[in-house]
Amino acid sequence: MGGSFLAGVVAGYAIAIPVGAIAVLIVEQGLRRGFRAGFAAGAGAATADGLYAALAMVAGVAVSAALAPIETPLELIAGLVLLGIAGRGILSLIRDRSRPSAALDPSTRGWTIYVRFTGLTLLNPQTVIYFAALILGLPQIGADPASRVAFVSGAFLASFSWQTVLALVGAVAHRRLPPGFRTVLGALGSVVIAGFAIAILVGPR
Repeated sequence: MGGSFLAGVVAGYAIAIPVGAIAVLIVEQGLRRGFRAGFAAGAGAATADGLYAALAMVAGVAVSAALAPIETPLELIAGLVLLGIAGRGILSLIRDRSRPSAALDPSTRGWTIYVRFTGLTLLNPQTVIYFAALILGLPQIGADPASRVAFVSGAFLASFSWQTVLALVGAVAHRRLPPGFRTVLGALGSVVIAGFAIAILVGPR
């Protein structure tokens, strides 16, 4: 069981650490709204990773096969959503220049952010395929129910810890950087998100 937990930790970090759109968005949430918002975003992303790890552990091959035909539509949806988020981020930065950015408005409560990031991260079917491939390649990590639970727990905790670090990075910048510099970084983050969105939309199918 200990080996399965360690394998889950390694797998969780491997899927979470590479810089992608979600990572940039988590930092951006912390940067613009503080640690609570960034933490909620990171928790949502980690929840999605944990759910996909559990799905892969229970029925990895079947789930991967079911997702394969709709992988392209999901990627297109994800690209459009990210493009919308980038545009909304730019508009919000312009609007927020005239008011304090520390307070959360009703549309950006922690629970709302958590649900939004869970759904956004779930739009990436490659995650469950990744976990399923690991399980097929290392069948010993799912040899019994306890090992399966250990693997999923390790994957979730690894992802959660990394996303929390990203939220903390954004929150530190939120507290210590002057508002003007935070605005520049926020705008840069939105541009990066738009770049990821365009790469998804025009990428090979």
